[in-house]
Amino acid sequence: MNPKRLLLFFLCIPIFAFAQNDCNCCSTDHKGFDFWLGAWTVNNADGSPAGQSLITKEEDGCVIRENWISAKTGFTGTSLNFYNATDKQWEQLWVDNSGNHLKLKGMPSQDQMILESAPFQQADGITYTNRITWTKNQNGTVRQLWELLEGDQVRKVLFDGLYTKVER
Repeated sequence: MNPKRLLLFFLCIPIFAFAQNDCNCCSTDHKGFDFWLGAWTVNNADGSPAGQSLITKEEDGCVIRENWISAKTGFTGTSLNFYNATDKQWEQLWVDNSGNHLKLKGMPSQDQMILESAPFQQADGITYTNRITWTKNQNGTVRQLWELLEGDQVRKVLFDGLYTKVER
């Protein structure tokens, strides 16, 4: 082999070795929450308006961002959702304009995404966990069910909403 070509080959190895993947977040695991993408109107379980939500993929598909506008005047919130490849689970950070935040972790299961908070203790001395389940329905809607758990028992449903895609 020509010595100049051989030298060129060895000089190029570091370039190829450190070349970035064209799509760092394109695995099946990274697509586990894609069913939630879109512009949605959201109604409470009783059919009354809950709000509007825009769910988009950002950062080259590595982050799913939710922008929420409540039907209640002035209440908004944002969540950042991502697949943590190191921990092999999904994470969500919710922050709203009243200063509240919620951190959740979990995994998809069939047509659902199930995320839970770390256990926390309330003023009543009882330890609770937040669990939010998003279910992809066959008709294209998504149900979001937020439950407050004491151990494995549901103590209260905090939100039960149905997301319906906005037709453009």
